[in-house]
Amino acid sequence: MAGGIGSRFWPMSRTAHPKQFMDILGTGQTLLQQTYNRFLRLCPKENIYIVTNDSYVDLVKEQIKGMSNENILSEPARKNTAPCVAYACYKIAQLNPDALTVVAPSDHLISKEDTFVKAIKSCFKKAQEEKCLVTLGIRPSRPDTGYGYIQFVEGDVKERDKRIKKVKTFTEKPDLEMARFFLKSGDFLWNSGIFIWSVKSIISAFESYAPEMDAIFKEGNNKYNTPEEADFITKAYSNCKNISIDYAIMEKADNVYVRASVIGWSDLGTWGSLYDHIPQDKDNNAVVGKNVMLYDSKNCIVNVAKDKLVIMQGLEDCIVVESDGILLICKKQDEQQIRTFVNDVKVAKGEKFV
Repeated sequence: MAGGIGSRFWPMSRTAHPKQFMDILGTGQTLLQQTYNRFLRLCPKENIYIVTNDSYVDLVKEQIKGMSNENILSEPARKNTAPCVAYACYKIAQLNPDALTVVAPSDHLISKEDTFVKAIKSCFKKAQEEKCLVTLGIRPSRPDTGYGYIQFVEGDVKERDKRIKKVKTFTEKPDLEMARFFLKSGDFLWNSGIFIWSVKSIISAFESYAPEMDAIFKEGNNKYNTPEEADFITKAYSNCKNISIDYAIMEKADNVYVRASVIGWSDLGTWGSLYDHIPQDKDNNAVVGKNVMLYDSKNCIVNVAKDKLVIMQGLEDCIVVESDGILLICKKQDEQQIRTFVNDVKVAKGEKFV
């Protein structure tokens, strides 16, 4: 899934060039390229599909050299993750009705790739043997209010992989007190947004829990993988509800499982989540930029172009980001407000800044 805007990473992530197409960590690869190469360890390149917005198709082609046009699924509108998942899975089902699929965001960091591959393969076995929906859950390391949480119950003693548990509840981003309770209880995991299932299982779930969307995408069964697909998808998306796969399916289904995983994961959804992955100085400042000079500043995230000289004095627990003539300074604890800032900028200053 590579169609998001990444507005919480503004001003670096902009509508025209969002974070999945950027080398945010300075590794020499964009997040999309890292994700693509990670999945080459699980399946051949002809089995990797990238679902993105119409406006990003050229960026995908530029960054994933030699990718077949048939494997780039172009969305005519942003309608959240449920239509995105439906489009890919209904299309794949026409090619192989017995296919197993993994759905993953293109902009996540996974530092323990060997462990990740092992986890996905274990989930594939589960999805192949049972009619179920599986997600990867991440052991929480802190009471983070920026993530969704999954509560599990102890699994069946017959379960081959003891890390796979039955899901009890999904909770959207909690407040700090609730997040602390989740962490202390020990039976909650972060929701990674990575899903594993057979196309039969997910289509059955759409039939049961999102029948309107099922009807929309079933109508294209004789058009997928033909020249008529693009016109059909334009019509389908115009009729689709804007809804996440979590709301549409996962929170309603009774055959959902989660595999607890320690894969060095971060959704890199916020500047705060990036902080842990950047080397820090003696005052715990995480700095990206060649000409940054800090005085009496602690626990800050600073990200500026290498040709910019920045002098900072007396700041603590702040985010300081400069990109293409836009400067953002805000408290780390208030980073969830960045989306509000972006909306306000759009209204007050126009689209060119977002």
